[in-house]
Parts: sequence; structure tokens; C-alpha cells
Amino acid sequence: MPRLTCQTAGESHGAAMLAFIEGFPAGFHVDQSAIDAELKRRQGGYGRSGRQKIEEDAVRVLSGLRRGETIGSPIALLIENRDVRIDEAPPVTRPRPGHADFAGAMKFLTRDCRPVLERASARETAARVAAGALARLLLREFGIECAGLVVRIGAVATEIDEALPLDELRHRRDASEVYCPDAAASDAMIEAIRAAKEQKDTLGGVVEVRICGCPPGLGSCMRWQDRLDGRLFQAVGSVQAIKAVSIGLGFETAQRTGSRVHDAMEFDATRRDTPQLGFIRRSNHAGGIEGGMTNGMPIVLRAAMKPISTLLQGIDSVDLGTLQSARSDYERSDVCAVPAASVVVEHVAAFEVASALLEKVGGDTLAEVRAAYDHFLASARRLGPV
Repeated sequence: MPRLTCQTAGESHGAAMLAFIEGFPAGFHVDQSAIDAELKRRQGGYGRSGRQKIEEDAVRVLSGLRRGETIGSPIALLIENRDVRIDEAPPVTRPRPGHADFAGAMKFLTRDCRPVLERASARETAARVAAGALARLLLREFGIECAGLVVRIGAVATEIDEALPLDELRHRRDASEVYCPDAAASDAMIEAIRAAKEQKDTLGGVVEVRICGCPPGLGSCMRWQDRLDGRLFQAVGSVQAIKAVSIGLGFETAQRTGSRVHDAMEFDATRRDTPQLGFIRRSNHAGGIEGGMTNGMPIVLRAAMKPISTLLQGIDSVDLGTLQSARSDYERSDVCAVPAASVVVEHVAAFEVASALLEKVGGDTLAEVRAAYDHFLASARRLGPV
């Protein structure tokens, strides 16, 4: 079967956003309501713009299903836009520093940044969330669960207890307007966003994603292109406004000695039947990945999102039509989209893990994938003293 891949199409104010997915096994029942729930979560979060009140994102499956089940052919997902005005929207000649406007105008040799910003817009992430939500449903079949959350907005930060079960983390996150499982930090984050809005400014932050239940051995060390950490860096780093990605301790590993970085191992025979095969780590500084492959511990990654590039007060720029100094153009935008980014990063990461899973235990149908997965775990459990 082909590798699980996703391509997107669509513009911010065009007719729709689309995701085109190849490599998904046949025989899988698709719960569209679960995909819609994730799209709704992406639209939420304190600090979003008025556009989220216009759009009511819901997925429509155009191909790849029969009677609600995948048939092995490419899957096309469509999310209609309500705010359709790409042809009527005015030209943008004063690029917003930090956005794709200027670089794209130079790339495509135009004074009008409109075509560039229409495609570069974070509206595109609706399609990636839809694809990732489909991948998450597949992962759930194998006991692999994900959670994305916010750990920093502006100067307000929190640390999350690694011992908290994923269900509890999600419960606390969903009770927060900024998707942060720390109630006190959530209140402070909301105040920081309010202050930024009053100052006609924007805020960025840091999101964290945890993926639990992966068996050891997803990914590969044989080709650099197949290393799962590298694939996650690329996928998450390609999300609009993400400027840094780390796994596990990340940059902190450079400040510690090896004895305080690497995760000591032990074996517990009573846990041999778990996906972790009985191998226990006393810590998870590696963030669940060693040598480009999962090691059985939760995958833990963080991504830093810069403040939104569109400011109500504008930023000094240059009018590409006159080459005179001017304040940047304003497009309706968020004050803070970090909560939404936590949803996007969660789903693009889930898609890469699902792709790695299918590469390890592939098959044309879900039944074949499940049988191959069970065979892999059974074979791994047979390893031991000889």
C-alpha cells in the first residue's frame, strides 16, 4: 500500500479548504462527527477573531468512502468557507512584516500580496486538522491517544505534571478558554490576551502535544528521511507561525550531562503484555523517541508560535506600488491563536505517527493492519533470554 500522505488545497476566502489523503486502509468506519468536533475545537480559544463566528467548519467526504467505510482509494475531505470573497477582496500592496506577504510577492513577481496571503493563511490548517482527525481515529484503534494543550501565552507559563493521565489532562484542558490544563495559569493568560488587545497588539506562546500508547519501533534509523523525530519537526514546523519545535527536553539537553539526560531502563515482566513490552523508563527526557524511532514512552513535543503578524496598529512597511514608507495593511485577524495552534499541532503530529504506524505494520485493509500489528507485538514479546 502507498505511504499515508496528505495534500491540501484552498484559499482563505476561496470556496473551500480541501484535504487529499492517500494510503488509508480500507474497511475503516469513519466517524465524521468526531472530525467535526476537532474542527470546532480548532475554531475556539480566547483571542480569536470575528471570522470564527462566520465559519461553521464541518467536513464533507467527497471520495474514498462507501456506506461510511473507507474503500482504499484516495480520500477527499472538503470544508466549505462561508466568507467567500477572494475575487472581490482588495489588493494588498503594503506587506505585513512577519507574514508571507513580502517574500511571496517577490517569489511570484507581483505588487499585490493578495494571492500569496490567501494561500499562506492559517485557514489552511482546517484541512490539516480534518486529515489529522481521521488519522487520530485510526490510531485509537491501536490504543494510541493524543492530547494537545497550551503551556505558555506571552510571559505566562506553566509546567504540566507528567504523571497526569491523558484523560485528566484533556478534561482540564477542555475546561479552559485557552486550552491550558492549569486553571490559575489560564486566568492569567486570558488577562494577558486582553491587555494585548487593548494595546492593539498580538501574543504568541508554546503548545505541547503528548501521544501515548505507541509501541517501540515506529520510524526508522536506516534513512534520514524516515526518522520520526525529523518528520515531526518538518510537519509541525510547517504549521503557520510556528518558529521552533522540540522533543522531550529539547534545548535543555545541551545544558546537562549525559547522566541527567538519558532515560534509565528496567524491565517489568508483569507489563510484558502492554504495547511497551514491559520495558520501563525512569524518566522521559527523550520525549519518546530515540534514534528516530519510538521507544515505547509517550511522545512529548513542544512548538513555539510567534505572535500573529497582523496588528491593529500596523507595522512600518513599504508600499510595493510606490516604494514609499507606509504602515502595513490590516486583514481581519486574531489577537492570539495559540489555543488553536495546539489543536493544529496535535493533529499534524498524529498524522505523522499514523503514517509511521502503517509503514511498520501495513496492509490494504484495517483487518490486515490489525493482524500485522498484533503479530509484531507477539514477535517482540518472544525476544528474551535464550
